[in-house]
Amino acid sequence: MIKFTVRGEPVAQGRPRATTVHGHVRMYDPKKSSDFKQLVMLVAQNHCPAQPLEGPLRMKLQVFRQIPKSFSKKKTTAAENGEVRPTTKPDADNYLKAVKDALKNVAWRDDSQVVSVTVEKWYSTTPRIEVEITEVA
Repeated sequence: MIKFTVRGEPVAQGRPRATTVHGHVRMYDPKKSSDFKQLVMLVAQNHCPAQPLEGPLRMKLQVFRQIPKSFSKKKTTAAENGEVRPTTKPDADNYLKAVKDALKNVAWRDDSQVVSVTVEKWYSTTPRIEVEITEVA
C-alpha cells in the first residue's frame, strides 16, 4: 500500500490552455495546475517504490479544502465535524484527474491501471489531499 499526504490548498485540474508557436498550436496546463502536479509528484516519490506498480490498482483520495471565511462560527464548527461538505466547484473528479496525472510513472505506469476510485471532499482548518493506493488482488 502507498499512502501519503500533500499539504496545502488542493488544486483541481484546470482547463488546458493553447498557444501558437511558429504556426503550430501547443496545448499546456495552467501554471497553477502544473505546479500542484509537481508538488504531488515530489511528495509521492518519497512514498512510492523505485519501480512503478504493475497491474490493477485501487485509489482513495480525500480532499480537504479550507473552510471559507464567510462561514458563521456555527457553520464552521459543523464543517470541522464533517456535517457540512463542499458542494461547490471544483468537482471531485477534477481533483482526481490532477493527482492521477501527477502519479504517472511514479506510482504506476499509466492511469488506466486504476480500476477502482473513491473521492471525497471535506472541509478542514488544515487543507490537504490524502492519497491511498492499493493493489487489487
